[in-house]
Amino acid sequence: MPERIGALDFVRGVAVLGILSINVTGFWGPLLATFSPDLPRPEPGGAAWFMAAYVLFEGKMRGLFTLLFGASMMLFADAAERRGANPDLMQVRRLLWLMLLGYAHYALLWWGDILLPYAVCGLIAFSLRRLAPEPLAAAALLLFLASHILEIPGNLAAITTESRVLAGQGTPAEAAEQAAMMGRIAASIASDTRVLHAPFFEAVHLRLASAPFLPLENLGATFFETLPLMLLGMALLRMGLFSGEWPETTLRRIALIGIGAGGVMSAGLIGWAAAHQFPPGAMFAVMGSLAAIPHLLMTTGYLAALLLLWPRIAETSAARRLVSAGRCAFTNYIGTTCVMSALFAGWGLGLGGVLPRAALPLVVLAGWALMLAWPQWWLARFGQGPLEALWRRLTWWGSAPPAAGAA
Repeated sequence: MPERIGALDFVRGVAVLGILSINVTGFWGPLLATFSPDLPRPEPGGAAWFMAAYVLFEGKMRGLFTLLFGASMMLFADAAERRGANPDLMQVRRLLWLMLLGYAHYALLWWGDILLPYAVCGLIAFSLRRLAPEPLAAAALLLFLASHILEIPGNLAAITTESRVLAGQGTPAEAAEQAAMMGRIAASIASDTRVLHAPFFEAVHLRLASAPFLPLENLGATFFETLPLMLLGMALLRMGLFSGEWPETTLRRIALIGIGAGGVMSAGLIGWAAAHQFPPGAMFAVMGSLAAIPHLLMTTGYLAALLLLWPRIAETSAARRLVSAGRCAFTNYIGTTCVMSALFAGWGLGLGGVLPRAALPLVVLAGWALMLAWPQWWLARFGQGPLEALWRRLTWWGSAPPAAGAA
């Protein structure tokens, strides 16, 4: 068990750091800045950072985090059963609290919350936990692949149409639709920029007045990624992946194929987009269904590589810091929202859209240093991160809570 928990926390620590490398753009600018380096405007060096982050991090770190969320739900159920509690009831309570905390995260701080979508998908995934792991994994992969592959023909047709319009060869109806899309993009950027630069309470009001159901829209947009990956994480835990039961040759093969093939495909997609000046409509597909298979390949490749690496570096200072960051992932996730909002939002330093986009890697490095600096000290004294402890107390409210550091 300690070996399995250590590996999970190590991977989770890498994932929560990697997520910041993508989220930082959403803190810095409007939502659509995360879809293209040319939105809200092109900047020197901005495309290079966008492309590097796309190949290395986009979708892959969130994928790792989602796999581990599924695995962690199984561990929580096991811990609840050992304590004599009803695991289904306790998990429902746990996820309902996460749903409320996620909506508060959105309403008070940032449009990019993933906690509410995770809670909803977690409720569905957990209802299937008693299925045998092999059919569960097969169903998860089938759902993931089918849902994204079905979108590809429509996306390719839209890209072809946009290419004709941008080349001056589109029909009047196609040109009108492209113009309407550009109008929607401009309106979205203007709305998000207003929220970004508003004082705190005005920003909260604007979010709730203009888009009170945005977290549910995010759920719809990510459902067929989040649910299958949670199911896959549940299955992989039961299949012994995190317990060191898989042969190293198998892990090495998964790592090489996943990172190699997925990396080549990701680089090819973003390279094509760069060669065509990042056409706005095409970027939605490049960031969406067209990237699904490369993301899945690299996610599984990264997971295998990290599990190969873990026993070799488990006793190092760097590994211990990453494990601690993983154990405090909830606090680190919300904490980075607070820190980055204070840096970029109008109620803070107001650097959103002002700091050059090419400087965002430096912000990420500073964020990583902060995320690694505090957890070891805190855990040595309190056993759990502050938000982890709050979530645990809320979940077990009315029951005898487990010891700090337990489920």
